[in-house]
Amino acid sequence: MDERSLIYDWNKVEYDLARNPANHPHGVWFDDETLRDGLQSPSARNPTIEQKIELLTFMEDLGMQKVDLGLPGAGPFHLEHIEAMVSHIIDNDFNIRPGAAVRTLMNDIEPLVDLQQKYGVPIQASAFLGTSPIRQYTEGWTMEKLLSTMEKAVSYAVENDVPVMFVTEDTTRSKPEDVKQIYLRAMELGARRLCVCDTCGHVTPNGVKQLLHFIDEEVIKDGGYKRNEIEVNWHGHQDRGLGVANNIAAVEAGADVIHGTALGVGERAGNAPLDQTLVNLKLMGVIDNDLTKLDAYVKKAHEYIEVPLSRNYPVFGEDAFETGTGVHASAVIKAMRKGDDWLADRVYSGVPAGDFGLKQVIRIGHMAGRSNIIWWLEQNGHEATDELVAHLFEVAKSQRRNMTDEEVESAVAAFQS
Repeated sequence: MDERSLIYDWNKVEYDLARNPANHPHGVWFDDETLRDGLQSPSARNPTIEQKIELLTFMEDLGMQKVDLGLPGAGPFHLEHIEAMVSHIIDNDFNIRPGAAVRTLMNDIEPLVDLQQKYGVPIQASAFLGTSPIRQYTEGWTMEKLLSTMEKAVSYAVENDVPVMFVTEDTTRSKPEDVKQIYLRAMELGARRLCVCDTCGHVTPNGVKQLLHFIDEEVIKDGGYKRNEIEVNWHGHQDRGLGVANNIAAVEAGADVIHGTALGVGERAGNAPLDQTLVNLKLMGVIDNDLTKLDAYVKKAHEYIEVPLSRNYPVFGEDAFETGTGVHASAVIKAMRKGDDWLADRVYSGVPAGDFGLKQVIRIGHMAGRSNIIWWLEQNGHEATDELVAHLFEVAKSQRRNMTDEEVESAVAAFQS
């Protein structure tokens, strides 16, 4: 039997993610913003340089193509960390491409010029500038002021051979004519990377697709450029809880680089969760990265940055692949007894645990059936006698939550004493 026939996938009905490689500078890439935008979270802890390098190594192992190493304009401490990570990338022959966020100021870009000359590696300058009417009104800016500011920064980067990505903050609330005008001028000056931002977490998937279509048709094409000459980045936030959905919509709309952070850490409600984005795109067949180290990565990010990792967090929370409910556990156990890991991973889960280096776990609690107890005893080296099973069943039904392994062991020991 073809096991795939056991699941009817409505996701594929009248769905075609058609992506013509000739229209893009490269395949779908990812830019991990954990070490810059992620650390702007009000509750984030700034990791040590050793911890940052460990997280950077995970990004490399997971096949991330780009990393934002920090904000050099934030001060000498931040610049020191950026340089240490650039050095580590070079010394260890990493494939990941370094970058840093900069204000549209020559003083912010100058340190990247120096680092490029010292290490002989391109370092992307992500030069950002707010373009929405609400931001312009608040700051007292005019489009003439924005254009002048952008021109000086982009020109300086291009003249010094720093690969520049021009970033319009709050693009999703910006006027089409303003977006078009400033992007066209940036491309005229030599910028070949554009970043479309949902800075305030405003947009829905439909808005993502409408905006990126506008960028393709009325900015890039109208500007006389071929689509594969311009790298379009998508940078989303989580204020409406749509970060992952918007990232997927951006891929569907043809974005070249998707931004995100581990566990969605970031300002306010956070950035788009990169880990969940990777999981979904892997399951959709868009990417084929080996993601078996993704669990270890998010857990280290949780430890080092102190971003919360709730028990019910998708895929990587403690509860993600655990069940103590009798009818559900029974189905998983039946699959396990068949020796069929593929089946066990899917009969009661939309995400196959094994694809991400994880496994199904059966718990004992107040909603457990006898099959939970028998399976747990067998897996933990105990003989599942009728008497012991009956005792644990009675104990389980008196609980208000699932029991830990230690609690079950104590109940077994009490019965046997």
